[in-house]
Amino acid sequence: MIKRLSVATLCLILSSVAQADVAYSGHHATCMEEAGGVTMKMIECIGAEYEAQDARLNGAYQALRNGLPTERRQSLLEAQRLWIDYRDANCRFYATAGGTLARVAANQCMLRETAERADELEAGRRF
Repeated sequence: MIKRLSVATLCLILSSVAQADVAYSGHHATCMEEAGGVTMKMIECIGAEYEAQDARLNGAYQALRNGLPTERRQSLLEAQRLWIDYRDANCRFYATAGGTLARVAANQCMLRETAERADELEAGRRF
């Protein structure tokens, strides 16, 4: 019963991750399709896209930071550090479900959260 519940929960997590309104590169979609549900290939696809999104996040952070008055830069730094702590803890939770799909869910969580934060910081440049 508990195992079925865990599998059902993981399926819900993965479906909500798949529905996230985050734009990844076209390469990511192609890679995931070609992975054909093979866990290690999916993790490789997610890892490659994570690297691209993390670079985008870092660029967005620097651009926003450089456009802020000096007195607001410390607030951004504190917020970013807390966000990283949150992201890491949240995604570790996905990994605790057990099984190989938990690894996919945890990696997908890191990707999704990173891309969403990059979107947020890019939008912050307009304020």
